[in-house]
Amino acid sequence: MNLLKTIRVALNALARNKMRSFLTALGIIIGVGAVIAMVSIGQGAKNAVQERFQSMGTNLLFVRPGSRSFRGRQSGGGSYNNLTEADAAALLKADAVKTVSPSVNSRAQVVYGNKNWNTSIYGVGHSYPEIRNWDVEQGVFFTEGQVRSGQKVAVLGSEVSKNLFEGADPLGQIIRVKRIPFRVIGVMKERGESGGWFNQDDVILAPYTTVQNRLAGIDYIQSIDVSAVSMKRSDEATRQIEEILRIRHKIAPGAEDDFNVRNMSEIAESAAESTQILTNLLGGIALVSLLVGGIGIMNIMLVSVTERIREIGIRMSVGARERDILLQFLTEAIVLSFLGGLLGIAAGVFASRLLAKFGGWETLIVPGSIILAFIFSGSVGIFFGFYPARKASKLDPIEALHYE
Repeated sequence: MNLLKTIRVALNALARNKMRSFLTALGIIIGVGAVIAMVSIGQGAKNAVQERFQSMGTNLLFVRPGSRSFRGRQSGGGSYNNLTEADAAALLKADAVKTVSPSVNSRAQVVYGNKNWNTSIYGVGHSYPEIRNWDVEQGVFFTEGQVRSGQKVAVLGSEVSKNLFEGADPLGQIIRVKRIPFRVIGVMKERGESGGWFNQDDVILAPYTTVQNRLAGIDYIQSIDVSAVSMKRSDEATRQIEEILRIRHKIAPGAEDDFNVRNMSEIAESAAESTQILTNLLGGIALVSLLVGGIGIMNIMLVSVTERIREIGIRMSVGARERDILLQFLTEAIVLSFLGGLLGIAAGVFASRLLAKFGGWETLIVPGSIILAFIFSGSVGIFFGFYPARKASKLDPIEALHYE
């Protein structure tokens, strides 16, 4: 019996019990659809995390103050205000460092006319947009000269601009931060929320020297944002930063650093690994439903063999070999699982679209997950269909003909 004829016979056998065949395939449909939908959710979450980290900056490293011990008491991380402008300038000597931006943060009520808004004030350097991959949408960013001279200029986040100016042009306008006038020279492009809890656009950027002297009243900087020359040299940049700061802070060999350097690429990789584990977990749970569908195929095929014992006996009596009977019933199981797989792919893609549109989930359909689910569905048909097919092929022809 050739393959095409075997497939045709299998389709005819399945068509005789359409509802039963559909219900049997339903387990495979749900299983394949669940695998595709769950993996798309996991991949969507992974992609969203990577995009958020990418939006934070290219090859980004953070230098933060560390802790110190005084008379046996250890202060917490970030409590030692020991970073200076000179430290930031010294980091530029490292050949793996591209640019740096000192940072001083504050929070204040901002007033324009009869409107006011409470927001974060970030005192940063002129290279901040380059480090953070953040472009100016209107106007310009402040220059190195404006930073050095401590000019009272400000660049608004889109959220602040929207709430203070309500669509009007903010460029050239005067806003007051802690009663100190700042001239608006630019508006940053909208970036949206970070991690679902912090709005990156709800911020005002100003020269760090101005924030130091006018708003915060401090002579130190709270952190340094650093951009490495490339992703591959981020670890090298971290080592060079540590060496430079240890020398500048006169830290003895073996002593604990009084600063922390965090590599954003390492944080991003850790987050990506976590979301990959989530993806694998969701996919594994969905694969269980495929196995349940395979058990359903085995159950129905065993019922089918019992119902068609006399048919099997007749086929054997007219010359069908064990191999032909085995191939016939195995083909029925495979066809059932493959049809279920095709319908499951459509169901999974459709479910992913629905989750993205109405559920607000970020989904990403990966072709690899579709191929894997389809191959796995076929494997389920072969695995769970083999036993009923073998049982049918081992029937005794004479007993089969006399079966009632």
